[in-house]
Amino acid sequence: MSYLAHLFGIIAFILLLIWLLHYREGIEYDSHNGFRVFNVHPFLMYSFIFLAGEAILAFQIIPSERKTRKIVHMTLHLVALVVGIIGLSAVFKFHDMGHIPNLYSLHSWIGIATFCLFGLQWVFGLVVFMLQAASASTRAKVLPWHKVGGRALMFMAVCAAETGLMEKTSFLTSKGLLKPHHRESNLINFTGLAILLFGVFVNFSIGF
Repeated sequence: MSYLAHLFGIIAFILLLIWLLHYREGIEYDSHNGFRVFNVHPFLMYSFIFLAGEAILAFQIIPSERKTRKIVHMTLHLVALVVGIIGLSAVFKFHDMGHIPNLYSLHSWIGIATFCLFGLQWVFGLVVFMLQAASASTRAKVLPWHKVGGRALMFMAVCAAETGLMEKTSFLTSKGLLKPHHRESNLINFTGLAILLFGVFVNFSIGF
């Protein structure tokens, strides 16, 4: 199942880039064009999801000892956190440029909650499993909950991405910039499906 996760993850990246670069204004954090600044947000937040998914898969796909897989797992999650911070700062910058209120939508609530919990999950994993601050028996007891938490956060992240695409679609449609069944509209839908299937196959790949 892991190869399907990789496949849909890469497909989602390709579709997202086609959308942002061809149909929208492009991607540039330091641009004076607010929409180019905004586009950094979906690109980097999906990068966050992709890296988090790859970190989860690291224990299944890396042919090495457990310690090495654990280091790769934690490193990919750390990179995802850094990328996510930049992605979040981009949307706050866009809102400041356009004098738009922050954190008013369901998408933003799910997204910020997911990211904060993800950060706490990473710190927990670092202290308990990497630094082994807890005893072996305690680590064995909390490991299943750590895995369940990781899965839940993956689906919360996917949910944030899907609601974000819906929010952007609704905005473009309301401004007359997007028409139903238009190529761009279909592209956004396929992007959302690819992100969803990436999350599903990451979950399937790690078993039950």
